[in-house]
Amino acid sequence: MKLKERSVLICDCEGTMPLDGAAVAKAIGAAGEPWVATQLCRAQLGEFEKVARGGSSLLVACTQEAPLFLEALGETETPADARFTNIRERAGWSKDAKNATPKIAALLAEAAVDVPPTPAVTMTSKGVLLVLGDDERAIDAARQVASRLEVTVIVTGDAEIAPPRVMDVPVFKGRIKSAEGRLGAFQIAIEGFAPALPSSRDVLRFERDGKIGTSVADLVLDLRSAPPLFSAWKKRDGYFRPDAGDPAQVQKALLDLTDMVGAFEKPRYVDYDASLCAHARSKIVGCTRCLDHCPTGAIAPDGDSVKIDAFICAGCGTCASVCPTGAATYGVPAADGLYQRLRALLGTYLKAGGTRPALLVHDPRHGDPMIDALARFGDGLPADVLPFAVNEVTQIGVDFLLVAAGYGADRVIAVVPPTLREEGDALRREIELANTVLAGLGFGDRRFSVADDADPDALSGRFGPPSEAVALPYGDFLAVGRKRAVMKLALQHLHKHAPTPADSIPLAAGAPFGAVDINVAGCTLCLACVGACPTGALKDNPNKPQLSFAEESCVQCGLCKNTCPEKVISLVPRLSFLEAAYTHQVVKEEEPFLCVRCGKAFGTKASIERMIGKLQGHSMFSGGAALDRLRMCETCRVVAMMEDQGHPFAGAPRPAIRTTEDYLQEREEMRKAAAADMTAKGLKKGESA
Repeated sequence: MKLKERSVLICDCEGTMPLDGAAVAKAIGAAGEPWVATQLCRAQLGEFEKVARGGSSLLVACTQEAPLFLEALGETETPADARFTNIRERAGWSKDAKNATPKIAALLAEAAVDVPPTPAVTMTSKGVLLVLGDDERAIDAARQVASRLEVTVIVTGDAEIAPPRVMDVPVFKGRIKSAEGRLGAFQIAIEGFAPALPSSRDVLRFERDGKIGTSVADLVLDLRSAPPLFSAWKKRDGYFRPDAGDPAQVQKALLDLTDMVGAFEKPRYVDYDASLCAHARSKIVGCTRCLDHCPTGAIAPDGDSVKIDAFICAGCGTCASVCPTGAATYGVPAADGLYQRLRALLGTYLKAGGTRPALLVHDPRHGDPMIDALARFGDGLPADVLPFAVNEVTQIGVDFLLVAAGYGADRVIAVVPPTLREEGDALRREIELANTVLAGLGFGDRRFSVADDADPDALSGRFGPPSEAVALPYGDFLAVGRKRAVMKLALQHLHKHAPTPADSIPLAAGAPFGAVDINVAGCTLCLACVGACPTGALKDNPNKPQLSFAEESCVQCGLCKNTCPEKVISLVPRLSFLEAAYTHQVVKEEEPFLCVRCGKAFGTKASIERMIGKLQGHSMFSGGAALDRLRMCETCRVVAMMEDQGHPFAGAPRPAIRTTEDYLQEREEMRKAAAADMTAKGLKKGESA
């Protein structure tokens, strides 16, 4: 059978799970005759190769034997593109396996979705390793990999170290002051940096005059007892910090380090659009959600926006989940691939006859082994629990949860690894917000939850029966676009089918939805808030003094409140479904003030009168003419100042500029005057009176 031009191969794994090929084919809308293999990876491998030779793309419902199938593909004349999905541990090996046909169909439909590739960044390591340690264990570790890597040792402790018989690795002493960087570009600032003395006899000694410098390395092995050099150090590529007292951990780190030479690609986890960022305006800070929650320090302020270092980013996705505007979006998968998978999974399940699905969101590293353990040693996943793998569970936010509810997910259980409990705090707040929204619409208040169990049986106990509240309505809308647009689609669908469709739902402070309350009497329509608003929720009118507000666009960043010079703005966190919330509503408008000299409209009456009221007692505005200038437009004000002879800053009249011609003309006039005087007295030239 074929699904989206892919040949689908399913196998009941030697009869260990019931598979109704015809029912599955009907549920996914597959074309062609359905066929269920029994031992596709062994006795029926020839059937796989036969289909593969046809050149069509493949979807194989087995992940355990994927290496074998890929090897077989390499031996075919025209190897086909193959994709693998697991229906055995996730559906077939379960006490509810007989009822799992809708679930199996959903898993196949999800796997057939074509997801755009994720962009990547490249990091290069030449094998320059810096080993930090308190004692001789650092030197011993460095010597083990010296033949594979370019190693330098810095001893940071005061322990007495026996001098090596052969100084086959350079050894220095120093104090670590700071560290930054990532795989291929670490920079460690060091004080008291001094080389070992070759004359050391019983104890390794170092030069006395240590220097200040920076050590540059591709890799760092940190065996110190001091705190790690980086926050969330386990996520820092190229930084290894095993327990120096545990030889097994040290040997594993050394083994991994020897493979860390060459070019390495890592996904560009986050796509960032600075034009949507609500971090700051004009050095006034608004939203800091991503900065507050990034565990690795990959995000830093950058003027009015932020800067995300793709090389340091470890891909937890918390920044994207808490970003209120959608400036930061998670890129694994790219574009709207996550919602396409979600729509295919839930839509196929419900159309195939499944009811009240619970969505189990998990990562492959922790979630897959938990599911595998339940399938092999327990009852497996119930037929109504749909596993949904994501790169990091912390990448999902309120937008994902609302879309899942809009697609009919009765519950969403986010499986967070126990080691990431603290990083899950942001996810818990997103879940609390989503639960508040659904409760306000009458759908119940505990639809979404976090499971941070290390025991598979404890996870199994969280599934439980479907919610007692009314079933969530299935919507077939396309969740495309930025975060706010996607949430709008989901919210409109949920509100339309809500048991109690409230006009407005009060939310807790910090929620990314809400209105602004403006004290109209104190507002002077200076419009500083309009210039500060990053989303266009506050808008002016170029033709008249007017301020309008669209609640749908407000993300409660607080920039308008922090910018307002009159301090008349306050935030009101809420979610409104009224039609008025989706369009700009006039908050305040006034007639413009007319220039008393030329009649030009400028400013507003309130702002001009407020300014005159504050300045009329000032000595510089004691005269009527000075106050009148405040009532003039920018052009007339300058003209009036130039005409005012009594200007307080006016100086003495400047003397006229004199040229050579002026001096010659003055001399000629004096000569003529003297000649005329002599003529009047009857004297001749050369005579005196």
